[in-house]
Amino acid sequence: MTIKFGIVGYGTGGQHFHAPFIHAAENCELTAIVARAPDTVAKVKADWPAVQIFSSLGDLIGSGCCDAVTITTPPETRKDLVLEAMEGGLHVIADKPFAPNADGALLLHEAAKTFGVTLGVYHNRRWDSDIQTVAKLINDHRLGDIWRIHSCMEFDDPATLEAGPTGGLLRDLGSHLVDQMLWLLGPVMSVHCQLDHVDLPEGSTDAGFTITLVHVNGKHSHISASKLNRFNHRELRVFGSLGGYVSCGTDIQAQSIFAGQRPQMNLDTWGYEPESHWGSLSTLEGTQRVPAEQGNYHDYYRQFAESIRNGTQPPVTALDGFETLKVLDAARLSAETGTLVSI
Repeated sequence: MTIKFGIVGYGTGGQHFHAPFIHAAENCELTAIVARAPDTVAKVKADWPAVQIFSSLGDLIGSGCCDAVTITTPPETRKDLVLEAMEGGLHVIADKPFAPNADGALLLHEAAKTFGVTLGVYHNRRWDSDIQTVAKLINDHRLGDIWRIHSCMEFDDPATLEAGPTGGLLRDLGSHLVDQMLWLLGPVMSVHCQLDHVDLPEGSTDAGFTITLVHVNGKHSHISASKLNRFNHRELRVFGSLGGYVSCGTDIQAQSIFAGQRPQMNLDTWGYEPESHWGSLSTLEGTQRVPAEQGNYHDYYRQFAESIRNGTQPPVTALDGFETLKVLDAARLSAETGTLVSI
């Protein structure tokens, strides 16, 4: 059974991080896109000539052409659109952050149960090549008992900083980096955060952050990101009882997409960090390069479609999104008060 997907919004997210991966995913079909602006409609027609275009989510729902939709509009619009789609009987993938706060996440979780649909959150960066490689090292016990993880994601990318009080980098890249640590190390019990702010016409905007998370199991993680500091750097460091691992990746899937490639061109070779950027594992036996695991955002969509068909949990649940938003809410409170915040 093929699951037919629509996309609501065709900005950078819809164009680059959803449409190509729906198209590449097994048992998934991209059938509709909601777009209004003439330039956006023209872009959709050029990219996906066989896909239906609608001017509103209501028109898409009324057409009956989709089983599920991805909501990838600006953050302040997502909650209402997610509710509208679910009320219309569609399964929903909500881009991150999928709710204004943790309370809003619980509201959407309960609404999905009421409407009897599947609700997932697009924390696609669990499927990054470097994170998949770290997960395999942890699962294979090659690092022993994990003590801590350091993760930084620095982009020279001021144009994509979502400005104003409803935007900011904490809810943007912070959603991904926090979710990755929750996935790798489990739930969090305390948060300490510092935010870097810039004054923009839309209002004061957080443009960088550092966060320390203490996990319930005693492990800790340290994450940071920026978009205005004029350099690009992605690094992971993992410390364990048997040794350590460090990698500096290239964000290979994003770079490939922006270079005009699509995963469907060659699924077997898609999303692998080049050998020049393989990480290094250091133990008593010495240091060795670790072949990168495949990064595959399309597998998120394959798993989501499977959850619809089988009535099982989606790959990232609304409650997963709730846990991430709890940490982000605590991080903002920590930054405002200069204190450690317990969850």
